[in-house]
Amino acid sequence: MRVIFNEELNQVADDLDHMAHRVHTAIEGAGQALLHQDIDAAQQVIDGDLEIDALETSIINQCVQLLAKQGPVATDLRVVVSTLRLASTFERMGDLARHVAEIARRTYPQPALPAEITNIFVRMQAFVSNVSEQLITMLSSKDEALIERIITGDDQLDDIHRQIFTIINSDAWTGSKQQTIDTVLLGRFYERFGDHAVSAARRVGYIVSGFDPTKEPQNMHSAHEDTVLG
Repeated sequence: MRVIFNEELNQVADDLDHMAHRVHTAIEGAGQALLHQDIDAAQQVIDGDLEIDALETSIINQCVQLLAKQGPVATDLRVVVSTLRLASTFERMGDLARHVAEIARRTYPQPALPAEITNIFVRMQAFVSNVSEQLITMLSSKDEALIERIITGDDQLDDIHRQIFTIINSDAWTGSKQQTIDTVLLGRFYERFGDHAVSAARRVGYIVSGFDPTKEPQNMHSAHEDTVLG
């Protein structure tokens, strides 16, 4: 039974890894569509979201089967429950990439962003592309130092996000009402990419150590409960 359980768990891990790769590809494509008015890239992201959704469904079904048939305990239970949460997190990241691509497709052939804000989104795109690649590495390596870097690095994305509102509220802002709305929405989508990356890192940290790495060591017991229930 243990051999069967390990084989099934490895299959789930492979599917989660594939899902993380698909999310990274979607984020890269969404940035290409947004920053370069690439209608083909936009459509590929939109169409590709169906595969990400299907992977989430498959992973959830496999995890439910593992819980029902194998009754895992201790570390194995942490892995299965956290994998369920990770699949949902990656699915939301795929949805965000689709939302970015949909805005790029709607405004094509015109850019969705006014020129004065584009550089901000170039920086945000570079950040989320990098962190989505780090998530792939994190899944396989379970590197605690990398987990910590993903969690603490999100402050940089938050700082960039705040600059959007400074520019929008300045006298130099020339965007139309629709561009203002799209800029705010896009900024929120990118900021949420970072939040979901942090959530994924916390989940993997929980698999490794059994507690939430964002909490103080003395609160390890309460952090364990928060993570299981949250």
